Amino acid sequence: MPVKSPCIGVCVLDAKAGYCTGCYRTGDEIGAWMGLSDGEKKRVLAKSKTRKKSHQNIRQKQTGS
Repeated sequence: MPVKSPCIGVCVLDAKAGYCTGCYRTGDEIGAWMGLSDGEKKRVLAKSKTRKKSHQNIRQKQTGS
């Protein structure tokens, strides 16, 4: 089964963070997505999942929740 794109249609690249705040992929990863193998896509998804967790942890510390 092909690996689906994690794009959720939010498409806002955060220049400071270096990734999209919707799918947590970098601009390079987004641009390369269609040409990546399923294995490469899975690695990108793993990286984006790590970025999302890190982003959420930072937000929680900032809001105190």
